[in-house]
Amino acid sequence: MITLGRKVLSLADFGAIIHQNQTVEIASEARVRVEESHLFLKEFAQNKVIYGINTGLGPMAQYKIKDEEQKQLQLNLIRSHAAGMGQDIPEKLAKAAVLARLNTMLQGYSGVHLSVVELLADFINYNIIPAIPEHGGVGASGDLVQLAHIALNLIGEGEVYYQNKKQDTALVLKQLNLKPIDIHIREGLALMNGTSVMSGIGLLNIIESYRLIDWSTKASALINEIVEAYDDHLSEPLNSVKLHPGQNEVAANMRRLISGSQLTRDRQEHLYSGSHHVEVFEDKVQEYYSLRCVPQIIGPILETVRYAERILTDEIHSANDNPIIKAKEKNVYHGGNFHGDYVALEMDKLRIAITKLSMLAERQINFLMNSKINGILPPFVNLGTLGLNLGMQGVQFTAVSTTAENQTLATPIYTHSIPNNNDNQDIVSMGTNSALLTAKVIENSYQVMTIELLSLAQAIDALHIQDKLAPEGKANYNAIRNVVPVFKDDQKRYPDLAKILEFVKAH
Repeated sequence: MITLGRKVLSLADFGAIIHQNQTVEIASEARVRVEESHLFLKEFAQNKVIYGINTGLGPMAQYKIKDEEQKQLQLNLIRSHAAGMGQDIPEKLAKAAVLARLNTMLQGYSGVHLSVVELLADFINYNIIPAIPEHGGVGASGDLVQLAHIALNLIGEGEVYYQNKKQDTALVLKQLNLKPIDIHIREGLALMNGTSVMSGIGLLNIIESYRLIDWSTKASALINEIVEAYDDHLSEPLNSVKLHPGQNEVAANMRRLISGSQLTRDRQEHLYSGSHHVEVFEDKVQEYYSLRCVPQIIGPILETVRYAERILTDEIHSANDNPIIKAKEKNVYHGGNFHGDYVALEMDKLRIAITKLSMLAERQINFLMNSKINGILPPFVNLGTLGLNLGMQGVQFTAVSTTAENQTLATPIYTHSIPNNNDNQDIVSMGTNSALLTAKVIENSYQVMTIELLSLAQAIDALHIQDKLAPEGKANYNAIRNVVPVFKDDQKRYPDLAKILEFVKAH
């Protein structure tokens, strides 16, 4: 069981809760913070004008709300904004949003009743997943529409996914003997103001991005072995004169991956010794960029992911609703902590970075497919009869098509602010859109990576070099071949691709 509210929730623990259904508990000190915040707000709110408690909302904040109507205001807010459309976001992304919302509320600056965080924890532990439509959030005042669907579930309304089917929330809560929350002061606004949907999705995007980087580095090492590349482009002396830590880390990792290879060549041995009395060199003196510049390409991608991890980790440990309740200072502060620009910008940057990763994979696939470029493999790494059989020709189309979609999706949405809400929200982040688009690009990139790994395995079999690979390279080759065997005849390829895709996502 992972304890929340005591220390920083690490990316590894976040992933374990979502992907491995690790259960959570709320630290006692976090419970105290939540209760103190709630009790202070209950007392402080008497005879004061506080936004969203005794005022209308958004551009209607000028309207005074009567005491006897304040709880109804919160319910009206939740129900009116549960207005999303489109497909429901994948269950793991929705669960991540719940976890992010819980973690930020445990900071103790929202004034909510303790029952709110307890029920959020119950949703996680019982694997009750809110049905959250993909369309609705503009990322200022936070993820208002998507978070409204979570709030709707907490008051016992709407629909959730439970035990692999979509069900009425009230029935699920009754089945589990869980009680919906009551409105005490500002539970509706507190639940809905914030960046938790974009942040939760964003953190899962970051976890998957690290995995894609790992596979891309392994694939790049394998292709360098296949073409018997010179190894100095991965060397410490060359890379150390460029001061970027990402580049140097990727280069070091690739040196480890090719260590012990009987295929990669030492430039000193082949080109720096003896006489070379030829007009034209038969072998390439330097490899194509997609093979030679991998540290310089994956390095900045790695650094982008790491920076995004820091920003989003800070975000889920921040109070990002409005107003902010400071019990120790005995005051309530109004502002814009719900604004999602921090997350939106990082998701746009991440989407661009992962798109570039898919482009690198597509170029390496093209190198393997094109016999005129690589000079050592049959066209389309076709192990059957040339002309009669087609090899990986059809599969390459899928890689190119999917990469092209990524290139389109990589367009930043952070700069596409559209004023709304009677121009009260006159500049917005579009953070949830950005996070969802990034999740799509990541899924696409997994598919391109799947095609590259199958192409690499076929190339290794075509050249019969399995026993000359580095130990790490051979282990990665064997891992793919354990999923899909070598093939010569033309058969439908999509079942093989599906198997490799499942493997890649799980390892």
